[in-house]
Amino acid sequence: MALTEQTIKALKAEGFLHNRGTENFSARIITGNGTLQAERLSQLSNLSETYGDGMVSLTGRLTVEIPGIPYSRIPAFREEVASLSLKTGGTGAKVRPVVACKGSTCIYGLADTQSLAQRIHTAFYEGWHEVIFPHKFKIAVGGCPNSCVKPELNDLGIVGQRMMHLSPECKACGRCISEKRCPMGAIKQREDGKRYINRSLCNNCSRCLDTCPFGKINADEPRYKLYLGGRWGKQKRYGTPLPLLYSEEQLFPLISRILNLYKEEGRPGERFSSVVERLGMDHIARVLHETV
Repeated sequence: MALTEQTIKALKAEGFLHNRGTENFSARIITGNGTLQAERLSQLSNLSETYGDGMVSLTGRLTVEIPGIPYSRIPAFREEVASLSLKTGGTGAKVRPVVACKGSTCIYGLADTQSLAQRIHTAFYEGWHEVIFPHKFKIAVGGCPNSCVKPELNDLGIVGQRMMHLSPECKACGRCISEKRCPMGAIKQREDGKRYINRSLCNNCSRCLDTCPFGKINADEPRYKLYLGGRWGKQKRYGTPLPLLYSEEQLFPLISRILNLYKEEGRPGERFSSVVERLGMDHIARVLHETV
């Protein structure tokens, strides 16, 4: 049969992407935070061998695709996927599947990124699934300023950080100044020999925390820096940071306000990056913090 553009578009909305030059499709299986139990991996392997071409593809947004599914077999595939409590999707002008780095286990991680990403996924990918936005909206959670998952290039980037504090009783031994202990070179020496943290250079990575043999470096509890309006693709934009750091409890109402702002202020087909540039960050920050 000849597939129509209307059929291809309708299937894409359900998470079935047309394989170029064929009548086959890739089924996009959603993960909540980029992780899957071993049992799920086995199920995906069986699905691919039964319905697809025996391959499983990993996407840039930490979902999984099973390619090579013939159009005629999609109904049977849907039924089996539903019986396994798996879900297809991740397309359209909606909140997209949330991505997270491995901060939950990484030695540099300052936050349980996978747990947080799962909560955001449940609240906004699933909870707002029927909400249509001007365009797609991507969220990424990073565990530290290393930015391995590139949060700053998403519509909303969330980055775990810990603000460091250097005690006035610092003995100026110099252990914390090396590049290994402070990659940003943010710990400086005054004329009187005392050390201080240059806040314009410090990125709150906490690498210096355990370097002081006298215990004179302390850290706040983990909080989160938010970047708005990042974008990757034909047009690129580095997300603009909000001026504050936020607790995990503050994140969820703030994300709701960000999404509502985009829905109300965005024009049809307009990416959030363009909304941020059009409205200006001063205006956006003021609106978001009116009820914080």
